[in-house]
Amino acid sequence: MPTAAEPTGVTDPAVLAERYGLSKSSIRPPLGSYLRELWSRRQFVLSYATARTYAMYAGARLGSIWQVLTPLLNAAVYYLAFGVLLGTKNGIDNYVAFLLSGIFVFTFTQRCMTEGSRSLALNLSLIRTLHFPRATLPLAYVLNELNQMLVSLAILFVVVGFTDGPQWRWFLIAPAMVLQMMFNIGITLVFARIGTFVSDITQLLPFVTRTWLYASGIFFSLPYKLEQLHAPSWVVQVLAFNPISAYIDIVRRSLLEEHKRNQLPHAWTIAIVWSFVMLAAGFWYFWRAEDRYGRG
Repeated sequence: MPTAAEPTGVTDPAVLAERYGLSKSSIRPPLGSYLRELWSRRQFVLSYATARTYAMYAGARLGSIWQVLTPLLNAAVYYLAFGVLLGTKNGIDNYVAFLLSGIFVFTFTQRCMTEGSRSLALNLSLIRTLHFPRATLPLAYVLNELNQMLVSLAILFVVVGFTDGPQWRWFLIAPAMVLQMMFNIGITLVFARIGTFVSDITQLLPFVTRTWLYASGIFFSLPYKLEQLHAPSWVVQVLAFNPISAYIDIVRRSLLEEHKRNQLPHAWTIAIVWSFVMLAAGFWYFWRAEDRYGRG
């Protein structure tokens, strides 16, 4: 019923919304406001990531022990296939730690991409029911994978500690992980948007990441292998621009003394540039479609 102060005969919703200061709930806010609102939801992101981690292993008999067993079993399979059968361990000291560091770093980014590409599609009911920054969902998936990565790093520290002994350079792992985390957030936001509107990307991603896996120097040292093949020096320079190769290299530098003679050129610089560029580009790309997520 109209009040005494409200003119009768006005039925246009747009006119009424403007009169009473209402706005569309799905409108895309300015980027600065969006980031502030996203920060205010940080507790939700953390809680959602924790719940996902628990749910992943809730139905398994061994429960969260699989957080330790899964990376170890993956490493064992790759060690047998590449290190033993294909002989890629030849010429590499402490090949177990070398292999584990490569697998763990790559898997961190790989799973962020693949899980993030489904983060919005799997939560459409939540998106259509509540108003909140949609970036909270892919960010929660990245935090979930970070939890697994920290468990993997603990395993890696134990392995390197037994073989090489603790070293002060281990502290460089912290900035290396921060840089990879920044990169992972950016690339996850990119694939979260793509996966929302192109559902087939989830079928294509395994082939993309598998190709990336073999080109990133995980099972062998890129400089050492290319030196054996007498490849031109510029080939090493080009391959060094692969972001995953850079993150793997700076982690190996932090852990393995013997890796210094086979390290990639300018790996820290490349890792830093990739991190900041991907983080900024990923946020901008995801935010541009904020008002379209959840529509039929």
